[in-house]
Amino acid sequence: MAAKTNTAFECTDCGWTTHKWVGRCAQCGEWGTVVEVAPAQSTGPISVPHSPAQPITQVSAQASIKQPTGVSELDRVLGGGIVPGVAILLAGEPGVGKSTLLLDMAARAAAEAKRAGRSKVLYVTGEESASQVRSRAERIGALDDYLLLASETDLTRIRGHISEAKPSLLIVDSVQTIADPQVDGAAGGVAQVKAVTSALVGLAKSTDLPVLLVGHVTKDGSIAGPRVLEHLVDVVCQFEGDRHSRLRLLRAVKNRYGATDEVGCFELNDSGIVGVADPAGIFLSARDRSVPGTCVTVALEGRRPMPVEVQALSVTAPGSPRRTTAGVDSSRVAMALAVLQSRMRIEFDRQDVFVSTIGGARAMEPAADIAVILALASAAAQLPIAPGVIAIGEVSLTGELRPVVGLNQRLNEAARLGFKLALIPRTNERIPAPNGLEVRPVSDVVAAISEVLPLH
Repeated sequence: MAAKTNTAFECTDCGWTTHKWVGRCAQCGEWGTVVEVAPAQSTGPISVPHSPAQPITQVSAQASIKQPTGVSELDRVLGGGIVPGVAILLAGEPGVGKSTLLLDMAARAAAEAKRAGRSKVLYVTGEESASQVRSRAERIGALDDYLLLASETDLTRIRGHISEAKPSLLIVDSVQTIADPQVDGAAGGVAQVKAVTSALVGLAKSTDLPVLLVGHVTKDGSIAGPRVLEHLVDVVCQFEGDRHSRLRLLRAVKNRYGATDEVGCFELNDSGIVGVADPAGIFLSARDRSVPGTCVTVALEGRRPMPVEVQALSVTAPGSPRRTTAGVDSSRVAMALAVLQSRMRIEFDRQDVFVSTIGGARAMEPAADIAVILALASAAAQLPIAPGVIAIGEVSLTGELRPVVGLNQRLNEAARLGFKLALIPRTNERIPAPNGLEVRPVSDVVAAISEVLPLH
């Protein structure tokens, strides 16, 4: 009697599988994307391993030494550099600057490879022609004769380029444009993305070739393709930024060779993308004059403290009042308005309120609550807060200031930037004050406002 064939069906959008055909995917909700796939093959005979297993204490760690990329902010996120044989996925929205960043890094890596006597760097583009990439490289100053450029969308041809050039670094832009002719489906589909990524990761591990893959994202910000894509690679980085802002942030979502709480800062300008070691100049306006409605706080992006200036404006307007926010949590701004009206009797019922950060910074964490409240109180009273003041603390519905994490790092950064006075929650008063910075603990919103605004 013939063995029963296990038929399987898979969604081409999200990779969900089932044993019977359905018209709508139960995971992503798309219609007509569930197709029949070939049944899984049985495992073959046992083969002899290339090398016997050995005690972990005898395994050499020399192969895992990190090599700097030449881009300091990228090295910060990766944990010091690129490990031989690593597979890195860099994802981000269209136009955020992924290709520009990797092209700049490829040129720097090629120059370093030339000095060190290593092989050349291979950049494979599947989205643009070679001449288009060359034009961008000329604009950002990323031309180097040790940087090889190939425009290919066929995986077998890419493997041929690798076999011929034997590069020391491979960059593929992007994995969704590459297709394996032995796999059914169009490039970018679940099956193709899985097969192409598996082949490139396997090549990286077998030859110690570092591979950087560019990935697309969907409209909700998640990485396009099957979820297994993120499991196959060693490092997953998200490149974030508003196309109307010059600020770009690089975050490590997954990193097998380092921490995932580091953030790299970049500035996008006419000459390309430049790493910003000290982003204070981007996030802060001129501090030599006092303007009502501004207050500075220090946010934590991973382990990195970043100064953020919160600006508020309230104007009298007829009809229903508007609440407009940018860079801050709108729900926490609404809570701040309620606390001010309840505890301080500051009325905003007939006021249009606008709250924003500058430079594209984001102050979404609760530690920015007191800065938002002080900026709103300053705007309502038309009284400026003195220069050199920062405020850090979460505010409860009772108006009490609650403790925040990472206060030492925040205060040290404020002292480095030259701030003179820091308002912090009283529950954090045992935190030692850095040199040159006066730390003033306050218990609630009323005390915080009376410290910096002469309302009475």
